[in-house]
Amino acid sequence: MTVGMYHNRPTVADLRARKARGEKLTMLFVETPDEARAAAAAGIDMLSIIAPFWTPAMRAAAGECFVQVGLLYGELCTGEDYLRAAHAAMQSGGDCVYCSASLDIQKLLCDNGIPVVAHVGLIPSQCTWTGGFKAVGKTADSAKAVWDHVKRLEQIGCFGAELEVVPDRVAELIARNTPLLMLGMGAGAHADAQYLFAEDVLGHGTNKQPRHAKRYRNFASEFARLQDERIAAFGEFIADVKTGAYPAPEHCVPISDSEFDAFRAALES
Repeated sequence: MTVGMYHNRPTVADLRARKARGEKLTMLFVETPDEARAAAAAGIDMLSIIAPFWTPAMRAAAGECFVQVGLLYGELCTGEDYLRAAHAAMQSGGDCVYCSASLDIQKLLCDNGIPVVAHVGLIPSQCTWTGGFKAVGKTADSAKAVWDHVKRLEQIGCFGAELEVVPDRVAELIARNTPLLMLGMGAGAHADAQYLFAEDVLGHGTNKQPRHAKRYRNFASEFARLQDERIAAFGEFIADVKTGAYPAPEHCVPISDSEFDAFRAALES
C-alpha cells in the first residue's frame, strides 16, 4: 500500500503546469526530519532526500512538499536493482526518483511509469569526464554537450534534470527550450527551480561552501556553543557525583519507615 497519498501536495502534472506559467520553484536537499519539517512549514516546493534518509518519518515530516528520492549511484548496479529501488521509493510516498545512472536504466524506469529526474552539467559521480568539480558548459562544445544530453533525456521520457554549475545564459536557453523541469544548482536565475543544500542554507556544512550557495544562518557557531554546553554539563555531573551532590533526595525513590523496618526484619529472620 502506498504511504502518504497525494492529498494536497503537488503532482508531476502540477509542476509541469507551474513551469509553463513561468513560476519559480524552490528546492532543498535535506537529511533530517527536523529539516524536512521546517522546509514544509516554510513552504518549500520540493525536497531531495537520498535513499538512506528516506523513511516513513521523513515522508511525514515533508508534509505537502514534493519529494525526490535519490537512488544511490554505485550501490545500485543493474536495471533490476534500480527498478526495485524506484518502486520501493514510490510505494513509500516518494513523488519521483533521482537517477544518475545510464540512459538505458533511466529509460527502464521511465518506461515503467516512474517519474525520473536525471542530472546534467556537473555530475559529481561522473565529473572525472568533465575535468572534476568545476563548471561545465563554458565553451560552445561543452554547452552543446549539455544541450544534447537534455535532448536525450527528453527522448527517453525523463520528467526533469538537475542542472548543476553551468553558465546562466546556457541554463536559460536550455530551460526555455525543454519540457523537462530544470532544477538549477549554480545555474543562474532562469532554471525552473532553485536548488540548495539545507546545510549550506543553515551554515553548518563541514565541506567548503560552493560558490553558488548562499548562507542564511550560522548554525555552525550555535552547534559549537551547544557542544561547549554539553561538555560543561557533563563535567558538572561528574563533579556532583564525586561530591555527593547527585543524587539528592529528590532524585531517589522513598520508602516509609514502617515498610523499611518490616523489610529489615524480614531479612533478619
